[in-house]
Formats: sequence, structure tokens, C-alpha cells
Amino acid sequence: MKIKVINQSKHPLPEYQTPLAAGLDLRANLEEPVLLNPLERKLIGTGLYIELPAGYEAQIRPRSGLAYKYGLSVLNTPGTIDADYRGEVKVLLVNLSNEPFKVEDGERIAQMVVTKHEQIQWELSNELSETERGAGGYGSTGKS
Repeated sequence: MKIKVINQSKHPLPEYQTPLAAGLDLRANLEEPVLLNPLERKLIGTGLYIELPAGYEAQIRPRSGLAYKYGLSVLNTPGTIDADYRGEVKVLLVNLSNEPFKVEDGERIAQMVVTKHEQIQWELSNELSETERGAGGYGSTGKS
């Protein structure tokens, strides 16, 4: 699939890091480093503007290495970019660690996965079909 992109960053377009990767790594596009203190969140621009086809979304997700090593995550995981959005792709980073984290220009800060989606139409009803699980949620299936 081809996606139209405007790259106003100082960096190359996002790339898949391995042949079977689902996500493209997004880079911070900064004039100067950004310090994220513990439990602080900041919106980080990428300098990218995209045009997705109807029926698709781009999901912004944390990078597992940054999450594991530094406690850095994407606050609204996954963040959704709708097909009709034409603004800059930005990443809402949060530092969940006890140590400050410095985001550098060009650093790979998140990953973007483009995926199909459906829109629904509600059908009002007075009952739902029965299942073995029923209304069981949050821990109802046990730990193992």
C-alpha cells in the first residue's frame, strides 16, 4: 500500500527495522532536546503529515525497548490517526520511571502501525445472544 506523506522533518522517512515488522519507527523532530521528568508527559512532533485511505487508521504505539529500559510509553496507547486527519503526526510521550529521560532530535520514540478498521451501525435490541462467558469480565477467567 502506498501512503502520501509530507516530510517536514530533518530526518528520513520512517522505516521498518526488520523484514516482518508491523510498525514503522517514528523519530522525534526537535529544535532542542526535551527533558521528560518522572510522570511528566509531552507532545513530541515528528514533522510528518500523512494521507491515509478511507477505512484505515494509523496507530501510534510505544517502542518496547524504551518502555522496558527507560519506562517511556505513549500515554494514549494506541493513539489513533484517522484517515481524515491532515495535521502533523505527534506522539504523546510519558515517563513512567523514577528518572528523568532526555528525548533527543532524531531519536526513535514510537512506532506506527497502519491497519484496516470498520465503522459500525448500531442495532437496538432488548437482548443479546447467550455465551458460556456471559457477563464475566476483569479476571473472570482466572490467572492460569
